[in-house]
Amino acid sequence: MTLQLAFFYLFATVAIISAVMVISSRNPVHSVLFLILAFVNGAGIFMLAGAEFLALLLIVVYVGAVMVLFLFVVMMLDVDFAQLRQGILQYAPVGALIGGVLLIELILVAGSFVVTPEVASSSAVPFVEGMSNTEALGNMLYTRYVYLFEAAGLILLVAMIGAIVLTLKHKPNVKRQDINAQVARKREDAVEVVSVESGKGI
Repeated sequence: MTLQLAFFYLFATVAIISAVMVISSRNPVHSVLFLILAFVNGAGIFMLAGAEFLALLLIVVYVGAVMVLFLFVVMMLDVDFAQLRQGILQYAPVGALIGGVLLIELILVAGSFVVTPEVASSSAVPFVEGMSNTEALGNMLYTRYVYLFEAAGLILLVAMIGAIVLTLKHKPNVKRQDINAQVARKREDAVEVVSVESGKGI
């Protein structure tokens, strides 16, 4: 066993264990920390595969920005996770169905490498001499896969809006700005003229 193969098994094992701990941890802060560990090990696998741009992108963008932001949001917001988990059982059949479909797809993809390895090798992009990893990735994303890239951005936008809608809680004791009430108010509503007797204060 070579040193590169040993590091691959190490990174892959830790990444799988971290992914399992993400969905099995009861504390959401621990789940975010395990997700950060999974991203770091994924970056190590990318580095072993020669995709140094994706490895550094995973560290800088996801671990350094997104996951740290999630960690601060989970720690600072007063989110009642017990209330969010109350209706989770009614969505369990749908989640199980989607998980089963994804499992079948993964099995079919993994089986295709064994049954027909020539199909997987024929879909590979030819390597261009003198082109860096970053340049080759950008060339593929913005030419052949530009529509899929835009669709992924749209899905992330919808997910971001959905997360904001689900976590935004309006507390009754917090004063909020009402633009319509401010624009529609009149002088009589804002100013009150009081007749004060001489020698007496308000």
